[in-house]
Amino acid sequence: MPKAVLLDTSFFLRFLNENDPLFKNADGYFRYFLEKEYSLIISTISVAEYCVGGTIDQLPLRNLKILPFNLSHSKRTGEFAKILYNERRAGKVNFNERVLIPNDSKLFAQADTEASIEHFVTSDSESQKAYSVLKKNTNPHFTIIDINQPHSVTFGILDL
Repeated sequence: MPKAVLLDTSFFLRFLNENDPLFKNADGYFRYFLEKEYSLIISTISVAEYCVGGTIDQLPLRNLKILPFNLSHSKRTGEFAKILYNERRAGKVNFNERVLIPNDSKLFAQADTEASIEHFVTSDSESQKAYSVLKKNTNPHFTIIDINQPHSVTFGILDL
């Protein structure tokens, strides 16, 4: 099975803005994944989020596979959302005044449901917090990659 990564909206916001402080890291990950022949996946959810401030033609669609949100993703989203809501209600985690469940849970469910997806790539620390809660309560089969750290550090390679 080919290996794949699901790229978060926050990844594209950095990757498509050369003035962003994380542009270099996002670009490094993008090039690394292409070189290592990962399938680069964008969810229709991330396309919708990106199009709030940008346009679809700005996305590097020729390098991406588009993943629609489907019924199996919906089922897993409900399971993930329940865990996250319960942890928040119990005061075990604080998600900084944001609507956590709709998009983070959906994207995580897609990453978990699609067997080829190994990593969810983001710069969003709140997403990472939600992932930590899920990992404590269930066993997602994907890992989260934080692009605040360069790809050379994440994958233990010399960046020459």
